[in-house]
Amino acid sequence: MIFKRYKWQLILQVLILSALLFALSYFTLKHQYAYDLVLVPIAIYVIAKLIRYLNKVQQEVHEFAEAVHYRDFSRHYAVKTAPASIQELRAGFNEINETYQTIRRERETQYHYLQNILELVGTGILSYEQESGDTGWINDACKQLLEIPYLRSIHSLQSRDPSLYAELTNLKAGSSKVVTITQNLQQIKVLLTASFIRNEGKLFKLIAFQNVSNAMDESESNAWQKLLNVMTHEIMNSVAPISSLADTLKSRLQQPEIADSVVSSELEDLELGIDTIKRRSDGLLKFTQSYRSLNKITKLELETIPVYNLFENLNTLMLPTLDKKNIELDIILKDINLTIEADLNLLEQVMINLLVNAIEAVKDRQQPLITLSAEVQSNNKTILKIADNGVGMPPEIQEKIFIPFFSTRKTGSGIGLSLCKQIMLMHKGNIQVQSVEGKGTAFILQFS
Repeated sequence: MIFKRYKWQLILQVLILSALLFALSYFTLKHQYAYDLVLVPIAIYVIAKLIRYLNKVQQEVHEFAEAVHYRDFSRHYAVKTAPASIQELRAGFNEINETYQTIRRERETQYHYLQNILELVGTGILSYEQESGDTGWINDACKQLLEIPYLRSIHSLQSRDPSLYAELTNLKAGSSKVVTITQNLQQIKVLLTASFIRNEGKLFKLIAFQNVSNAMDESESNAWQKLLNVMTHEIMNSVAPISSLADTLKSRLQQPEIADSVVSSELEDLELGIDTIKRRSDGLLKFTQSYRSLNKITKLELETIPVYNLFENLNTLMLPTLDKKNIELDIILKDINLTIEADLNLLEQVMINLLVNAIEAVKDRQQPLITLSAEVQSNNKTILKIADNGVGMPPEIQEKIFIPFFSTRKTGSGIGLSLCKQIMLMHKGNIQVQSVEGKGTAFILQFS
């Protein structure tokens, strides 16, 4: 509305000037110069006034344009003290500034709102400019996941974790990939998802980091349980009749009419074969029965357990074995009042199993040492650690040790660590292994 009035005011002045010039032309042609003497000063005045008006308007517009260029919309233009010819123009500039400030406040509110949402979500968010690699946004969840306080450029990750850097830079828009990263000295699986956004002419790559370790471990555990249910059921159904039949055949061979017959000496090899079938069948039944323990645990009896008491009980229980094999057990507990919520019987079963494995690992060391420790991490999660200075494990073995049926010992059943993992998953926790060949192994139990 204001600029419409400005337009009509300018048109009116142009029309007045056009009328004066037309009149001057008319009286000049009529040789009525007396009228020209009156009209010329008026025309000059109107032209000068119009020029001053246009110069003033141009100056005002130039100043406003300069303020826009520097994004300075805080200026307020005085209207009442301004010349009447530009009051309406200044009022228009004030309206533009007020509108822009309102829009900017709304955008800032939306930005802070979005910023708070991104900080609250558990998913890590990272964006960086595709061309330069400069970081545009990284939330706290991503910083904690990558264990970095600040990330100025995506290229900074190249020296910290070359494999992760390669995965991030090569990840295509709209695609996802599960990668393994190290967090708090533990390996976790992270789902990476990428997309692209364009802002102010620049292309940004947006990557979401989602910790899927617990979900994948739980799915894997459920899959193994289903497989074990089917396998144990089928094996038991198939082997039990063979064992029973072997018993029956052996009983028949031992009956007097056969044992005292002339062919009894010829049946010794047959009886020996039946004994072998019976022994192997019973061994297979016992072996299969052991895997049923993986599916027997259905409910936890949670209680508050002082870690100090837990370690003392384990030390008392394992002390005879440790003394017999000259193994030193070192207990490190900074906070003697530290407690955890767990099922005591199941947790002791896990700890004993890990201690037995540690004893086996250090038996050939000159100075065998096993360390029990506990602490609260920065994320308020409690961890128990069983470490040894044994022979360690290669990376390919570390990836398989929690799989049922897998064992590095000839006499092992492959049940112990699988059971430990299931118990920890039931506690909404996790178990991780860290090992270096020739230096030792550490098992870490993490509780929520």
